[in-house]
Formats: sequence, C-alpha cells, structure tokens
Amino acid sequence: MSKISELKKINVNTFKLMKVEGEKIATLTAYDYTSAKILDEAGVELILVGDSLGSVMNGYENSIPVTLDEIIYHCKSVKRAAKRAFLVADMPFGSYQVSDEKAIENCIRVIKETGFEAVKIEGGKNRAALIRKLTDAGILVMGHIGLMPQMVNVMGGYKIQGRTGHEELLSDALALEEAGAFSIVLEGVVASAARIISKNLTIPTIGIGAGAGCDGQILVYHDVFGLFDDYTPKFVKKYADLKTVVNEACSKYIDDVKTVNFPEDKHTF
Repeated sequence: MSKISELKKINVNTFKLMKVEGEKIATLTAYDYTSAKILDEAGVELILVGDSLGSVMNGYENSIPVTLDEIIYHCKSVKRAAKRAFLVADMPFGSYQVSDEKAIENCIRVIKETGFEAVKIEGGKNRAALIRKLTDAGILVMGHIGLMPQMVNVMGGYKIQGRTGHEELLSDALALEEAGAFSIVLEGVVASAARIISKNLTIPTIGIGAGAGCDGQILVYHDVFGLFDDYTPKFVKKYADLKTVVNEACSKYIDDVKTVNFPEDKHTF
C-alpha cells in the first residue's frame, strides 16, 4: 500500500513527494456534494471544480459562458463533501484576463468564499507575472498549458499541441514553475512532448490527453463514469456506463408507478 493512501489530508507537499518518489497522482473533476464525496472516499488525491461544468452540468456549448459565481457555487458544494482530497478551483474565462489586480481580487474571493486550497489558470509565459503575484499573495496556482479550452475561439477549435516540437511548451512550463505554480495541467499535448516537459520540471504535471509520461492524470467525472455522451474525446477511458444504469432504473421506476407496484406497503407510513 502506498504511503500516500494512508494520509488523512493531502496538501501541496504531498504532490512534491509523489513527484520525487515517482508515484502517479490520480485526479478527477467534481461539481457537487454527492460526486465529491464518492471521489474523496475512493481516494483521489486532487479534485478540480473545472469550468467543464459548463458543458456537463449546465449544457453550455463550451466553457466560455461559465461565470465566477457558478464556479464558487459548485466549489462550496464540493468543499462540504471532501475531507481528504486537495481542492482546486478553475478560474473561468473573464475572471483573470482584464487586469492582474482584478485577477488577484477574484482569486482571493474564490479562496475565501470556498475554502479551496488553490486555483487553476490557463496560459503560459503570458501568465507568469500574474502567477508570481498570486503566489506572493499566498494563493497556490495550478497552471494549464497546451490545449486551452478558454482559448478555443482564438485557436480555431480544440487543436492538439506539440506536434511540431516541445520547445515552446517547455518554455511556457518552465516560466510557470519559476513563477511559483505548484503543478501544471498539460492538455491535448502529444505524448512525446508531455514526457519531455514532465522530466524537465520539478513540479508535477497532470495530463489530460497527454499520455502516460505525465506525473498524474485527470478526467471529467461525467466522461469517466459514462454520464455524458454529447461527445466523447479520444483520450477518455470510460470506467462505467452509469447513464445506461440510471436509464434502465428510471424506466423500471416509471413502470412501477404506472402499474402501482410502487409504493408497496413497506414504503408507506
């Protein structure tokens, strides 16, 4: 059994230790009390309330419309459930782009109102100065480079990164590490580039569609458990088909109500 699995609470130093010892970091997203409680009890080390909630929870076309208030609302629900996992809040589009001062104000609000331990911000060298200011202000930051969903319009779609080389991505990653980021998400990065980046950093990388060479992996709750099927990215491995389970159970419930097989005497006062 891993030493990490015996810890009662995961903190930022846990990830430094896992990087040094070569133990992979298991992370998933969650957006509500019930799902967060399940993941926390199962033993994931990090839970991210991602702006992916825009699609899987609220039915938006992408993450761009997600507001800071929505992130805070879902973070509060997750915080009430998670006792062990390290908690990270995604800063939504528009919450940190206007100015560094406004970004710091918004990040402080998230940390104070949710009780989360860190925030996540997309961007490479262009966000290094902001991350340094946030770190100096006492806010832990997880970086995010590669395919950046909040830049989908600028990038012209969800484009895999690193096909022409790793140099620019590595430069971004090193800049974020130097600025004080405690970890970096590598999304939609070719595996060879992600592996090189991970080996050249002292902080852990968390991959999503970036191969097995990252220091950890993250997937979206609704994707990994088969609850969301509007689209399925190539990098998703489905570990359960809960939509089918719920659909079949719901059909049985409807039939029982229609045929008066529910409620039975044992369900009645």
